[in-house]
Amino acid sequence: MEKYKFYFRKSSFKKDIKNGIFLLNLISQSKPKNFLEIGVLEGVTSRNVCELLNKINNGNFSFTGIDLFGTSIVTNNEKEFTPISYKISNPLKWIYFRLILRMSPNSAQCVKFLLNKFKNSTKIYKGYSKEILNQINLKKIDFVFLDGGHSYDTVKDDLKILTTNLNKNSIIICDDYNILHYGVKKAVDEIKDNYIFKDLGRFAYLRKID
Repeated sequence: MEKYKFYFRKSSFKKDIKNGIFLLNLISQSKPKNFLEIGVLEGVTSRNVCELLNKINNGNFSFTGIDLFGTSIVTNNEKEFTPISYKISNPLKWIYFRLILRMSPNSAQCVKFLLNKFKNSTKIYKGYSKEILNQINLKKIDFVFLDGGHSYDTVKDDLKILTTNLNKNSIIICDDYNILHYGVKKAVDEIKDNYIFKDLGRFAYLRKID
């Protein structure tokens, strides 16, 4: 079973670690080489995914992330990160912790810092997914984690571009499929009969078959 780390952040799958681990196990089973995440947020899942991709591909992988991101203005974000009273015995981790406290957690700057270990294998784009997706070579992508805008129109637009351009057997995992007031379920249900589909609770699994 894969482990999901939080890198001092409080967000992402912090309150739902089972689904974080579940997602990593899905990726581990599929063994993708070229990964796309739409909706990077603070980059915690991105870092976990990169660690896993690096392991299963012996360092030969690519990760592409898309998000609108927030401001990169330096602010005090102790509420978002682990409390300052948290005991960090490793001096290098303490230095790292102090650095991330000076950044806006959902800025592209902070995410790139978190992914710096894999800087030669990662690309981060700031902007609307509908626009950025048309700039990316989706033919090489074999696994997508779709967790961007959750409105029906946004999910529908993202899925249309992805399903049109991805190659056969590419996998799309849509987050928050089981939250009915979002538009994810409606958008997925409209196309699921044309793909190999699995209702995985929080996630919807789609695999392109032609």
